[in-house]
Amino acid sequence: MTLRNLGLAAVTAGVLTTAALTSPAAAQAPAPAAAGAAQAAPTPRAAAPIDITGNWVSLVADDWRWRMMTPPKGDILYLPVNPEGRKVAESWDPAKDEAANEQCKAYGPPGVMALPGRLRISWQDDTALKLETDNGTQTRLFQFGRAAAAAGEPTRQGRSVAEWEIAGGRRGGPGPRPGSSLKVTTTNMTPGYFRKNGVPYGANATFTEYYTVISEPDGNTYLNLTWFLEDPQYLTGPFIRTVHFKKEPDGSKWAPSACSAR
Repeated sequence: MTLRNLGLAAVTAGVLTTAALTSPAAAQAPAPAAAGAAQAAPTPRAAAPIDITGNWVSLVADDWRWRMMTPPKGDILYLPVNPEGRKVAESWDPAKDEAANEQCKAYGPPGVMALPGRLRISWQDDTALKLETDNGTQTRLFQFGRAAAAAGEPTRQGRSVAEWEIAGGRRGGPGPRPGSSLKVTTTNMTPGYFRKNGVPYGANATFTEYYTVISEPDGNTYLNLTWFLEDPQYLTGPFIRTVHFKKEPDGSKWAPSACSAR
């Protein structure tokens, strides 16, 4: 109970008594809730400024010769590969990978997101997005906030921590915010290839992605993905690429296939 409430009657009479300030009832009375008290923050799902869920098909508008087919061994054209990375790429042996049950080495995040195919993105729960690829039948989990705290043992898909980057700052309530994006930072990956012909990334690589959505007047919707691969073991600098996907009306063309080392 506030001073104003305690002395309301006395103030009306023009007198504020000491008793009103010191009575046991006054001391024990709970304070009223402050006006405009902070409410619980919305979940990442409720706070989403863009919607990246749905079925998407890749649009191969560039790098066709490296994305639509497996390049020959040693083809590292335009890649920021250091001498150690070049040596690994030149010794690539798909038969050896198959014998070691490592045919999925090109299907970790830096590799699979460049391969042609389809994505299926959905909310696993209120704090995690699930991205599935039909090429290689891989599943990635983008976890927001506290849910992403524990790293665990390295895996092919690693640990992906997600956050919304909201256009115009973080003011305003949930809802569509054009120009916003989803940032995903992936670490804790087992070593793999970011180009299918054996061009490597190591265990300490960091893969950072930005997903944005563009809706055209003709009704088509596109998902643009820009990524940065940084690797102190095999790269001389970040490998940066942008790839594009078009939204499909449903999953009728979804066609999962196994990993291939060739």
